Amino acid sequence: MNSIVVIIPAYNEEKAIGHVISEIPDFVNEIIVVSNNSTDNTMAVAQKAGATVLSENKKGYGYACLKGLEYLAQKENKPYIVVFLDGDYSDYPEELVKLTNPIINENIDFVIGARVSALREKHAMTPQQIFGNWLATFLMELFFKAKYTDLGPFRAIKYQKLLALKMEDKTYGWTVEMQLKVLQQKMTYIEIPVRYKNRIGVSKVSGTVKGTIMAGIKIIGWIFKYTFK
Repeated sequence: MNSIVVIIPAYNEEKAIGHVISEIPDFVNEIIVVSNNSTDNTMAVAQKAGATVLSENKKGYGYACLKGLEYLAQKENKPYIVVFLDGDYSDYPEELVKLTNPIINENIDFVIGARVSALREKHAMTPQQIFGNWLATFLMELFFKAKYTDLGPFRAIKYQKLLALKMEDKTYGWTVEMQLKVLQQKMTYIEIPVRYKNRIGVSKVSGTVKGTIMAGIKIIGWIFKYTFK
């Protein structure tokens, strides 16, 4: 059985998380929302919407994702596919099928939802996000001959392959670490163009100068770590 679980890291997303959960396709077996030290009603809204709700008090995107994986490790029945999706309603959850189909039908290991400009709402990505994505993917192409165009957080991966990556980043570098380790382990991957809209609320990363700088440092740091290791 090709069971599918979705992990949604969420920090103060009470206005968005219910919309996200309600639009995830019914074939998903479990939706896991990890409240990353939220101070609003994110947990209550997610629970009411039918999600499994976990709490991770250490702030950081990677911490939240790792908490979700800890939960899966304790379950008797492991999933076939894990999908990561943001809780800010910037993605279109119903497009999840576009990411899981290549894994189920073509045996691809890893699929990224690429936020291509033609399918993006105006201002949905900040100039610093666009530049950061371009720089990171350019460096990965330069050093590793990668075919990435985006670090999009909407992504799907076989659970056993995800375990093999031994993910460790706790904060901003989670997405680029995953993509670099997929390359290192010679897993199969593709990008699927997805729509992308303006999020509900303010971004915790690109919406602040500190967040933008720290994310940039972490992303570039991971790339050079793998280049010169």
